[in-house]
Amino acid sequence: MTHSKRFVILRNLGIIITLFTISSLVICLLPAGKMVLAEVPFFDGLTGAGQKVKDSGEELRPINYTNPTLKDPNLKVEKVIDGLDFPTSMAFLGPNDMIVLEKTKGTVQRIVNGTIQNQSLLDVPVNHVGGRGMLGVTVATHKNSGPTFIFLYFTLSSNSQDSNNLTEESGNRLYRYELKDNELGEPKMLLNISAVSSKMDGGHNGGKLLLGPDQNLYLIVGDLRERNTKAQNNQTGRPPDGTSVIYRLTQNGDPAPGNPFANNTLVNKFFAYGIRNSFGLDFDPVTGNLWDTENGPNYGDEINLVEPGFNSGWKRQQGFLVNSFYPDEFVNIGESGKPGKYSDPEFVWSHPVAPTALKFLTSDKLGAQYRYDMFVSDANFGNIYHFDLDKNRTRLAIYTPLADKTANTMQELERVIFGRGFGRMTDIAIGPDGYMYILTNDTDGHGAVFRILPAT
Repeated sequence: MTHSKRFVILRNLGIIITLFTISSLVICLLPAGKMVLAEVPFFDGLTGAGQKVKDSGEELRPINYTNPTLKDPNLKVEKVIDGLDFPTSMAFLGPNDMIVLEKTKGTVQRIVNGTIQNQSLLDVPVNHVGGRGMLGVTVATHKNSGPTFIFLYFTLSSNSQDSNNLTEESGNRLYRYELKDNELGEPKMLLNISAVSSKMDGGHNGGKLLLGPDQNLYLIVGDLRERNTKAQNNQTGRPPDGTSVIYRLTQNGDPAPGNPFANNTLVNKFFAYGIRNSFGLDFDPVTGNLWDTENGPNYGDEINLVEPGFNSGWKRQQGFLVNSFYPDEFVNIGESGKPGKYSDPEFVWSHPVAPTALKFLTSDKLGAQYRYDMFVSDANFGNIYHFDLDKNRTRLAIYTPLADKTANTMQELERVIFGRGFGRMTDIAIGPDGYMYILTNDTDGHGAVFRILPAT
């Protein structure tokens, strides 16, 4: 190769590197509402063991829960149990008596007085590739010696054994079981949703399952990696197929009375739609309003106030609306004049933290100043965030530098960070004792439950 040819190649390579550097800066400096479509290896789903997560601007690194700390010196963290295998969700049956799901094993473990019982309550054959697996749980008890129902959301394997096969024709199921004599029996299937998408990576199955104050079931199912239906705001897409939505069902699996799309049999079980993927859902104990978290692509994680018929905007919009023509692009999946309206999030992380659980503290056991406040966990940094609400409890009470409702840097979040070092958190619960319980795991899927309580 001649000297002149070598010079030209090196010069062109330098131009390419320079352009790449400039374009990277442009991406980083995009305004908080602008969508960037490229995917990056953030958490973005309850993936299996072995995945590493990435800080904004840092190298890939493992994440663990070896040293969780709290800002408030009047509170402390104690470990309740470890030895769990990629735990995803938990629910309480009574004081010191909880259920924990294990994603890849398909098991429902019962933990009594800090000890995992010798035999699991249930072992279901699951497909656990990507975001599939044993995902969501909630408990419904009934007075006067009525039944105790355990509701489970999981990806059922089609070959009768746990599998990690992307091409398997697996499906997401919502089942109701009855707890009797330390066993789960009398299974009743309430929902049957395909878990297959064109991208074939097993992602975006959602999984948060909640029993509301109205005694109805609320379940989040993600977009399964863009199945491109009208529920994902695709004007020319297929009719909604049960993905990218929040369901609202009776405990028998029927459409709940008063659902926003009750007159449309195709979507009469939906409460909200336009959801990309989500792992956080809870009701404000003061107002009864529903709130959720939502994972963005490589920017735009959200906290949303979810009103009946809420359209979260995906895939037309992530983060705050910045283009005035966008409202005409959103799809109303209900009848003319019925609810189905996009609204902006109440808070946005510009750089992904992968928000997971969202929980309101219903007791004053951690101090009266925290009662009825919102707590949100993440999976990329191991942080717990604490938010006050305004007097009407329809907005977050946040101040400079977060007054624009956008976290542009980790430094801006310092004021709302409640705890650190909790690993990849997947759930938060308030126990019968009024304390806060944290479900978490590390990069290899080893999991634990922590409890936050007064230091004295």
